[in-house]
Amino acid sequence: MFKTALRAAALSLITVAAAAPAMAQNANGTIQLRGNVQLSCTISVQDQGQSLNLKNGENQKTVGTVTESCNSGSGYKITLASANSGKLKSGNTTIDYQVNYDNQGGALTSQMVVDRATAQFNKRADLKVTVPASEQYVAGDYADTITVTIAAK
Repeated sequence: MFKTALRAAALSLITVAAAAPAMAQNANGTIQLRGNVQLSCTISVQDQGQSLNLKNGENQKTVGTVTESCNSGSGYKITLASANSGKLKSGNTTIDYQVNYDNQGGALTSQMVVDRATAQFNKRADLKVTVPASEQYVAGDYADTITVTIAAK
């Protein structure tokens, strides 16, 4: 009978413990979010197909439009380079010219670098050419090629 009473008492304690409210516990966890944006620099060059009036000269004639996009947070550089070191050529005869790109100008005797400090998207800039007038240019078909390049910093 003593064993039965002990069992009953133990069973009562278990029942009371199961019926008692549980103590609340605080718990937390974390979720890491991650992502990546790939570096992307693109340039679109639209040649206007202009013919320059060399004898009468040209002043800031728009010969092309460039659209720049680069998502580099530290910016990017645009480089303009002339195949003939800033000269229109016909055989061995040359005519000097000047360019202006986004308010930066000069001769393309060496590369012209335009520095962009931040990322930019679909920035448009015109390439303009100035050629001095002269009655003494030698007859011929004159040409040069300007290459425009974009590179992230």
